[in-house]
Amino acid sequence: MKIFLETFGCQMNEYDSELIRSILRSQQHTFVDNLDHAEVALLNTCAIRENAHEKIYYRLDELRGRKRRQKKLVVGVLGCMAQNLRQELAEHAPIVDIVAGPDSYKRLPLLIDAVLGKGEKGFDFSLSEYETYSDIAPQRQAGVNAWIAIMRGCDNFCTFCVVPYTRGRERSREPKNIVAEVHRIAAEGFRQVTLLGQNVNSYRFEQHDFADLMEMVAAVEGIRRVRFTSPHPKDFPRKLLRAMAANPKLCKHIHLPLQSGSDSVLDRMGRTYTKKEYLDLVDEIRTIIPEVSLTTDVICGFCGETDTDFEETLEVVRRVEFDSAFMFKYSQRKQTIAERKFEDDVPEEVKTRRLMRLIDLQREISKQRNTVEVGKIHDVLVEEPSKKNPHEWLGRTDQYKGVVFFDESAKPGDFVQVRINAAGTNTLRGTIERPSWRRLPVMAAAADCCQN
Repeated sequence: MKIFLETFGCQMNEYDSELIRSILRSQQHTFVDNLDHAEVALLNTCAIRENAHEKIYYRLDELRGRKRRQKKLVVGVLGCMAQNLRQELAEHAPIVDIVAGPDSYKRLPLLIDAVLGKGEKGFDFSLSEYETYSDIAPQRQAGVNAWIAIMRGCDNFCTFCVVPYTRGRERSREPKNIVAEVHRIAAEGFRQVTLLGQNVNSYRFEQHDFADLMEMVAAVEGIRRVRFTSPHPKDFPRKLLRAMAANPKLCKHIHLPLQSGSDSVLDRMGRTYTKKEYLDLVDEIRTIIPEVSLTTDVICGFCGETDTDFEETLEVVRRVEFDSAFMFKYSQRKQTIAERKFEDDVPEEVKTRRLMRLIDLQREISKQRNTVEVGKIHDVLVEEPSKKNPHEWLGRTDQYKGVVFFDESAKPGDFVQVRINAAGTNTLRGTIERPSWRRLPVMAAAADCCQN
């Protein structure tokens, strides 16, 4: 069958789509980029934010009209939203033929066959204690960065989060298996890898912890940069900080979710750390890795958040001076502890007002943090043409700061040295100093058997 696959949400969803491509291609299905040419339309979904749900329901409305015209079109909803809202999807989206959670991807060929052969709906929501997809080589798109899921699931049970219910309990992949995948990635021409997990710093396989794994991945010949996301502040390994400070391949960037600066809100969120513990960790990180870039997540308007609670969040943001932040209004998720235990009692207009204040503050801080970079020379990994000017390039520093520059000879995957001349809120601008390192030619695609 000709399959159109669309991905919504986070990097883990992108990685899961790479697994799905590999699984279905092994059964001789092919993928198309144009929905007009598809016989099967699959939406790989996210359940974390309200806007992700809205996008998916909007897409389903579009597919409803398309299915009226193309009655044999098979429509599937996969991933976290499928797992979390399976009953709602079955009742309110009758055009959906397949609903499968994140641990059910290996059954997709059977589910598609059931729809096509027997006209049956294909539903599978089983959660596994063991499935890590370690035996599947992801079908990656060409690019400069490769995602690798080193673990699946989460044991934290933050009250606002659905992940433990959509992806199950934590389980870590064997390090030898991960390193073998990195070797294949390097052979395909990638020079940067990003290790993924809901809480990567809880990775553990037998005697190996996350710091050990980072060192193993960095030792792979051909890999120039190693990144990771996301850690949890409650159990950040100091061993990892020392490794990051000492190993030039381990990027000096940490995404450290804050969520709130109020102890009472953090307690209701189930975050298991206090404001003081978070700030102490930040001080330790910056002592061990002075050049580190810190980014974060913040939620405005969680259940019971008062004006005083929110002011405490602003205080922490001012104190830490994050380089950038993902900032959201709280939106209650079904099946979470917060939905069962707390009232979503902060008015929408208050959430919006607080979010705008937070965004204004963070924009000011981001501009200040970026201005410090003016005059410095950075080793920049070229990623893609700039969206505003296709004659310029967008790349990233070791600290994950975006840099726009002009260079006629550059191409994606190159490492070039750029002197920073100007700083904005979101990006830096610079000029080429001298070529630092050129990557091997990018492979547009590799054979299925070689895909990581």
